[in-house]
Amino acid sequence: MTLTAAPKTQLVEPGGIEPIPADRRHGSPWQLFATWTSPNLEFATIFVGVIAVLYFGLSFWQAVAALLLGNFLGSLSQGFLSTWGPREGLAQMLLGRTAFGFWGNIVPAGLNTAMAGLGWFAVNSISGAFALATLTGWNPVLTLAIVVVVEVTVAFVGHDIVQLFERYAMFVLGAIFLIAGIFILSNADTATPAAGDGSGGLGGFAGFMLAAGAAFGYTAGWNPYAADYTRYLRADTDRRKIAIASGLGNFVSTSFLMIVGAASATIVHSGLADDASPTDSFTAGMPGWISSITLLAIAVGAVSANALNIYSGSMSFLAIGIKIPFERRRAIVALGFGVLGFVIALLAMSDAGASYENFLLVISYWIAPWLGIVLADRWLRRGTAVLALVVDEKNKYRNPAGIIAFVIAAVVSIGLFSNQAVYVGLIVRSTPEIGDLTALVGFALAAVLYVVVFRLVRPALGAPLSTDTTLPAARVEADA
Repeated sequence: MTLTAAPKTQLVEPGGIEPIPADRRHGSPWQLFATWTSPNLEFATIFVGVIAVLYFGLSFWQAVAALLLGNFLGSLSQGFLSTWGPREGLAQMLLGRTAFGFWGNIVPAGLNTAMAGLGWFAVNSISGAFALATLTGWNPVLTLAIVVVVEVTVAFVGHDIVQLFERYAMFVLGAIFLIAGIFILSNADTATPAAGDGSGGLGGFAGFMLAAGAAFGYTAGWNPYAADYTRYLRADTDRRKIAIASGLGNFVSTSFLMIVGAASATIVHSGLADDASPTDSFTAGMPGWISSITLLAIAVGAVSANALNIYSGSMSFLAIGIKIPFERRRAIVALGFGVLGFVIALLAMSDAGASYENFLLVISYWIAPWLGIVLADRWLRRGTAVLALVVDEKNKYRNPAGIIAFVIAAVVSIGLFSNQAVYVGLIVRSTPEIGDLTALVGFALAAVLYVVVFRLVRPALGAPLSTDTTLPAARVEADA
């Protein structure tokens, strides 16, 4: 394994989304296993497994199959997208400008800003706050503030401290959740039949697709961040190692904890208060010491996940094209997201479970068509460089194919196949047994539409790919 030493850097990572020059590249591809393992070792991951059984009416083994399918697909795309960072040294949502153009990219970058920097941040902060409140007996508002301050501090400092935090958190969180997982699995009633019958109570194919969609929504929720954590690697880093480390870290961590969550839903607890928080329900019945370290791990896991959410949320915000004339503009945006995220989390604490179920499916509704488009665009541009196209904000690269395909695919897939409490698609109303096919239809339709429209509008392609795709430091400064 070749490990490139990091050059001396400032305490707080400077700059924003400009390309990382060759003289600042460092790190090992295998560090990505920790980068994508640690943020999934948290309660939000567990709860995906819980809702597969309790909300979607599946048996334990049906839930396991659905969760593994969703996680595999989301991890597969995570590994592939992660290989894009080293070549140009660019963040994931900035690379999306080739598929959407400068102006069209505002839509997916804006969505990811809201989902990552605000939505996911609030979801994870709530679970961390509840866990810390149960452990200490403190007021949940106080514990929410404590969790948020730690999360924002890590993200504010920047890339290197985020990677370092995830590396060490993996060992601590992994050990604790392994202990908790063994206890849950050994006490679970995995032979309990499915609660649903395949119709109104879900279960069957409908419940299976909803659970698989929720798992995909969670795991693929990291896809718009993928290149953010590989852009500092050397351009010649082995792409296979990047893909394996990223995809495997994502798959192993999400699958294990989701399965533990599904198992926990088969355990009946007596004497649990009706208003018990989701974290209280999960740790109920555990021996005192296991319960305590698990609650602590849930709180630390929230920090681990949200360090990435705030960092990448700020990157997506800057990818919109908003100019912030400060050297540490990324750090400033991260701080702003922390304040807004705290307010959102505070407002959502009263109904965390239902809000999370809906949030998971909404994520896959936009990520699936976005993913279909960027993958199709990369295939159409194979053998060409993209750096000059996406960093030139004076001429503002144009490609309407992406936003056209995205809007049509999103409207059609959601309008026909959505299965949400807020809205049920036209086809699902008459055939509820199909569950939720929104992500699947959105992905396929967006990819096909993009190829067709791309062929019609013929956007400009980059120059033939050369061996040197990074910009010198002087050029970076000029374009930033």
